[in-house]
Amino acid sequence: MHLKGKVMKTTKAGAIVDIGVEKPALLHVSQITMEGEQPILRVEDSLKEGQEVDVYIRNIREDRIEVSMFKPLQLEWREIDKDMVLKGKVVELEKFGAFVDIGAERPGLVHISELTQGYVKNASEVVNIGDEVEVKVLDFNRRRKQIKLSMKALQPGLDEIEGVKITPAHTNRRKKKVSKKENEAEVAATPAENEPTFMEIAMREAMEKAGMEAPAVKGKQSGKRNKKKTSEQEDILSRTLNQRA
Repeated sequence: MHLKGKVMKTTKAGAIVDIGVEKPALLHVSQITMEGEQPILRVEDSLKEGQEVDVYIRNIREDRIEVSMFKPLQLEWREIDKDMVLKGKVVELEKFGAFVDIGAERPGLVHISELTQGYVKNASEVVNIGDEVEVKVLDFNRRRKQIKLSMKALQPGLDEIEGVKITPAHTNRRKKKVSKKENEAEVAATPAENEPTFMEIAMREAMEKAGMEAPAVKGKQSGKRNKKKTSEQEDILSRTLNQRA
């Protein structure tokens, strides 16, 4: 509970604070803070009699009330769980990521690879100190007082941006790009199919005049019968060409 109090007396052990109830509250020296919420070594360095202070109830006993100038945690370790979505404030930037205050004992780290989709060279390209951000808890270690957070986990994937869906066809096109010249060279190197040559056309005309069946363009003939037929065709072709000449 947050209360306003007034310092009644200071001692080496702390201070007596009037918080507006029947009993005054005890503010221990370890619970007195200066700017930056750093503990102090001497009470006189921070508090004077009659000074107004903000305090929080730590404990209530039969003989006394204990208070603190430290703001209580909004999120206890026992309340932290994986996949929790929280809001926090960026409090520090490093080359490897950004530290976000989520109200726990220690700020959580958003690694540079978890800031956003795609490559990031420096955390300052995505966030600045003081920015309010939404994060997801990836993992935490109470003993080491470490909390791993992610902003990327709450952002749409690359296949969802602007309705683009990555398919195997996209992947294949990315892996191999054929230039126009390579494509033309490949077409030129491919032999034309079913295109008769000049000799074949002349042979057909000669055989049609002789009343013989023209040979098929496709396929290869084999055997003695084929050799004999080929010899006859060549003879007819030769006579036809001589006549034309």
